[in-house]
Amino acid sequence: MNVVCDTNPLIYLLTDHPDYADIVENTLNGKQVWVSVITELELFGKKGLSKAEIKAINELIGDCMVVDINDEVKELTKSLMQKHTIRLPDAVVTATSLYLGFPLISADHSFSKISELDFILLDE
Repeated sequence: MNVVCDTNPLIYLLTDHPDYADIVENTLNGKQVWVSVITELELFGKKGLSKAEIKAINELIGDCMVVDINDEVKELTKSLMQKHTIRLPDAVVTATSLYLGFPLISADHSFSKISELDFILLDE
């Protein structure tokens, strides 16, 4: 099964989050994970990352299929921003999921408001 993963589940894995790391690992186990280039970039958004943290992020991203912003993702993003109250990074991640036709996995409840999205909510 293919899934698109939002940034927060990957952060939970990288930080070994006490409430979510196991849930994320179980949810993603056996699946081909796709991420938007936005997710890849957001993972590097924390200032002062150590060399070990950068290595761990690169290894995690290396296990994923990264989707760049192409014309179709761009058009879907524009459409989503016209229809919904959504931040640009979330619109691009959502558009990537819609473009690929794969469900989006996130712990962010706001994605559930996007009716056209096949959404899997990570929950404790």
